[in-house]
Amino acid sequence: MERKDYVVLGIESSCDETSAAVVKGGRELLSNIISTQIELHKKFGGVVPEVASRKHVELINVVIQEALDKAGVTLNDVDIIGATYGPGLVGALLVGLSTAKALSFAAKKKFVGVNHIEGHICANFLAHKELEPPFVCLVVSGGHTNIVYIEDYGKFEIMGRTRDDAAGEAYDKIARALGLGYPGGPVIDKLALQGNKDAVNFPRINLDKSLDFSFSGLKTSVLNYINKLNMVGTKIIVEDVAAAFQEAVVDVLVDKTINAAILKKSKIIGIAGGVASNSRLREKFMEKAKIHDIQIFFPPPILCTDNAAMIASAAYYEYVNGRESDMSLNANPSLRLGQR
Repeated sequence: MERKDYVVLGIESSCDETSAAVVKGGRELLSNIISTQIELHKKFGGVVPEVASRKHVELINVVIQEALDKAGVTLNDVDIIGATYGPGLVGALLVGLSTAKALSFAAKKKFVGVNHIEGHICANFLAHKELEPPFVCLVVSGGHTNIVYIEDYGKFEIMGRTRDDAAGEAYDKIARALGLGYPGGPVIDKLALQGNKDAVNFPRINLDKSLDFSFSGLKTSVLNYINKLNMVGTKIIVEDVAAAFQEAVVDVLVDKTINAAILKKSKIIGIAGGVASNSRLREKFMEKAKIHDIQIFFPPPILCTDNAAMIASAAYYEYVNGRESDMSLNANPSLRLGQR
């Protein structure tokens, strides 16, 4: 693959973060501006799509200008504009996608639509300059849980995916049941540090002979446990429930990803997505990977959450692989990895 130092403006608006970033050559991060809506959606206990879309409209131009200013470039210096076109909330996606197409058309810049999941994978290229395919990657967030074999840039094999709830979605639902608010991942992770992970033996759903995930049974088990204690008037030790629930999720995520790497004879695993920030997940991966002599790559937390830097990196590799989008590209809220 011929690589050039193309300057890419990335735009991300798939959920509740409005983000723009400038990346050079796919790996050199010049700026990454993220405006989160977490506080706005907390009172609703989750993301309200219409509210998210309206906020993106308010913020998108300001965030893009800030990203260009921080990078010390103008739109004239940009070679490629990349934007997420799926998966995600359709209204939110349309804000970033329409803005990117308008800028591309007006400034006569190359335009590349990016798969959000591919973006999460590419966050590892920004964080680890030495990382090259092939490797196995776990993409784990509020909306996605996939084990992906990265054969080459832009060439993916889905080895496992969730059959129901994503891991981050399960975190949010259990946090809500425990009265911990939204988002659930960070608060459960923090409380789990104070709890006993062996206090309750919640089920590990392994789906024999499959690398797919299922978290609905675990979620139901935790909810039944909480309801049972409430019915008999027994005090719930929230820290213990958080720790035991988290351990059940982490065990399955780690074991299946390690098994995928063994199947592919890969000595490298990348972790991506919002849940990749989880402290117990990182700790357990390091423990298990050492046993199998596997190297683990994590992006820093700022590149685990939804951000435009990862979208810019993905757009770069899409473009140098000969893929470019036209103005007819539409948002695809149910887009899958590898789908064009």
